[in-house]
Amino acid sequence: MNTLFQNVTAVLMDPAHTVLENAFVAVEGGRIASAGAQRPEGSFDRVIDGRGGILMPGLVNCHAHTAMTPMRGYGDGHDLQTWLHDYVFPVEGRWDDRAIRAAADLGLMEMIASGTTCIADMYMRMEVMGQAVADAGISANLCNGAIFFGEAFSPTGCGDCRKQEDLFSAWHGYDGGRILMDAALHAEYTSPPELWEWIADFAKGRGVGMHVHISETQKEHQECKARRGKTPIQALAERGVFDVRAIAAHCVFTEPEDWAIMAQKGITAVHNPCSNLKLGSGVAPIPGLLKAGVNVALGTDGVSSNNDTDMFEEMKLAAILQNGVLQDPLALTAWDALEMATVNGARALGREAGAIAPGLWADLIVLDADSPNLIPCHDAANNIVYAAHGSNVKLNMCRGKVIYENGEFLTIDREKTLAEVRQYAIPLLFGK
Repeated sequence: MNTLFQNVTAVLMDPAHTVLENAFVAVEGGRIASAGAQRPEGSFDRVIDGRGGILMPGLVNCHAHTAMTPMRGYGDGHDLQTWLHDYVFPVEGRWDDRAIRAAADLGLMEMIASGTTCIADMYMRMEVMGQAVADAGISANLCNGAIFFGEAFSPTGCGDCRKQEDLFSAWHGYDGGRILMDAALHAEYTSPPELWEWIADFAKGRGVGMHVHISETQKEHQECKARRGKTPIQALAERGVFDVRAIAAHCVFTEPEDWAIMAQKGITAVHNPCSNLKLGSGVAPIPGLLKAGVNVALGTDGVSSNNDTDMFEEMKLAAILQNGVLQDPLALTAWDALEMATVNGARALGREAGAIAPGLWADLIVLDADSPNLIPCHDAANNIVYAAHGSNVKLNMCRGKVIYENGEFLTIDREKTLAEVRQYAIPLLFGK
């Protein structure tokens, strides 16, 4: 379907930070055909009048555990290790495919309704997640975070090695690349160097990216230095883990030496401010990473540690957190945060998206600028980052297909999903 957005305020996310008033943005064949002040010639299957709306690129959530929705709020008020070992891990042992699918659909509904069009998701039973993403219509980089605690590593004896192969075969390149598979290590501390090397070779051999948790807590970071004489970034880089397009989630305790490696190798740091603060992990040194030339994107982490997937909340906190910590109101600007959630995220995941420009995929969202919290609008970027909420999203389009509009999910059965979560997934996981 060819679509024309007209009379809309368009935030292009180009290097000049262009905001076009009363703009016309044409979508043809799933991609953006034009964006400008004049109506393009030709007819369109649908014309969307954007008066009172802000058109912007869809948000890119670069680190999520989408199916963890039933654990929202479960185990709150504990440190990371207690929370994981006493709450999360026991529940995760009860998953089955049916429950994962219901929980994934619930998470995708939340993301879609709040303006996310692309995710990087690391979790388990990812073949099921692949089908959920395929049906929902969004884009995703999916991965299984590999873990190995055995005494002697071998690829044939490591189930997570087989999962990398299976996920690649099942979903990589689906629908013209709407779904991609990334290789993944859960973290330095949950795997031996032999697995790092196998994962690195797998990624290079298949031409896929890499997704790893990095330096999320001070304990993790310092114990790696004590154990290996190197930081997690340095140790993994030596084994070739980052010789492909790579994203490093959290990076709270990374150091300047790490940033130089990240900039040189093109590793994206994925900032998760809500999760890192809620778990008491710390504040990632985002201005330092940016000044070192590191690409920085945003992620929500799982709802079990956030407790939502509203990327607008993530943008606002990312900006104001640095300003407060550094006592500098310009430490991280609204445009910085907006770039992290759009164009930087798209670059991190190898996506032709993240901006409104001819040739890019039409991953677009419309905000209702007539919402009380968005009036008046002296500056579009400031309003989006500091005032908007996910609830202001009234339309979500992925690759030219509208998948959510005016509160209605067009690709996910809302009532069926809620019933499955309440009547099957939650009783299975929690016995109630």
